[in-house]
Amino acid sequence: MMKYPIGIQDFNKIISEGYVYVDKTDLIYQLVKTGAIYFLSRPRRFGKSLLVSTLKCYFEGKKDLFKGLAIEKLETEWAEYPVFHIDFNSSNFTSPGKLDEIIEGIVSTWEKEYGRTQEFNDVGKRFAYVLEQAHKRHGRRCVVLIDEYDKPILDVLDTSYKIRIGEEERLLEDWNREVLKGFYSVFKAADQDLQFVLLTGVTKFSQVSVFSGFNQPNDISMDEQYETLCGITQVELEHYFATPINILAEKFRTTLDDMKAHLKHQYDGYHFSSNQTDVYNPFSLLNAFAKQELRDYWFASGTPSYLIRLLSHTKEDLNELTGRYYRPEQFVDYKADVEQPLPMIYQSGYLTIKDYKLNRGTFLLDFPNNEVKNGFVSLIQTHV
Repeated sequence: MMKYPIGIQDFNKIISEGYVYVDKTDLIYQLVKTGAIYFLSRPRRFGKSLLVSTLKCYFEGKKDLFKGLAIEKLETEWAEYPVFHIDFNSSNFTSPGKLDEIIEGIVSTWEKEYGRTQEFNDVGKRFAYVLEQAHKRHGRRCVVLIDEYDKPILDVLDTSYKIRIGEEERLLEDWNREVLKGFYSVFKAADQDLQFVLLTGVTKFSQVSVFSGFNQPNDISMDEQYETLCGITQVELEHYFATPINILAEKFRTTLDDMKAHLKHQYDGYHFSSNQTDVYNPFSLLNAFAKQELRDYWFASGTPSYLIRLLSHTKEDLNELTGRYYRPEQFVDYKADVEQPLPMIYQSGYLTIKDYKLNRGTFLLDFPNNEVKNGFVSLIQTHV
């Protein structure tokens, strides 16, 4: 019986305990060998955390975990690097000072191992010192993996939450952005001590000032070569999940081809580049196979609160956003604005690319599949 890693994003646990793993390690090898600082945007529950966990195990040199996977034949060195992993996904940042507390705790823990400089109080510069010391101790440059880099901002986006700094009262959204800006500036100060950096999140960073302190990462969110880095392709679906597809077909007394068509209509349809390779939502597929029911799993898992807040007072006619062509800057760039909700709706996974006009450089946006279409219609009826 197949074991489905629903809610499990730990690569070590998935491999060690025999859960099904869709092998993405050929793409991971390509990623680590051709660049240094990356950013990847994908909707929630699309496998970003598993990607980060896989990279962590790879850079820690855990060769045995990759036995039988594509990367086993590609990697020959299996060097062990000092890895610094930060996961913002597990915290709620609506409490004043929570972000400061968490970053301070993370850096303090690392300082216990690598020492603390008395020269700086700034947490970003202290982290840069830790990276320098780790580089010296291990003789290899450092790896930094940050999962859901934007959650401290999204949690308080478009809210009136405040924080008191000295005698001044500030919007928590502005303060969290400022704190992150100082922390992420480490990537510029510690450039010579960094081997590899990956930041994942939902929203694109191009207009978020938190990144103004260092060189822009290579945004691979719409790169053709990495469009299937997260999610499940049609080939992968039929290779890894032939048995559960057959079980579903038998249960619903339909043909194998009809069941494949139904799964495609319900859960497929995401495209992350102009190449338009079909990508299935992994969360919904795994749940459908585990429960042997074809339900709206992704939407039912919860709508992001920041999106609800944005849609609740937008003046845009949301029904008119679908089935239209847009220039990339209209839906890719981060603009959390009630006047322009499209980027947030797209990046949250409710719309996806459906066509590309080369001569105009425009993309057709529409619902990826039936599950999302039904969910979004329900969402705007409830909150708009």
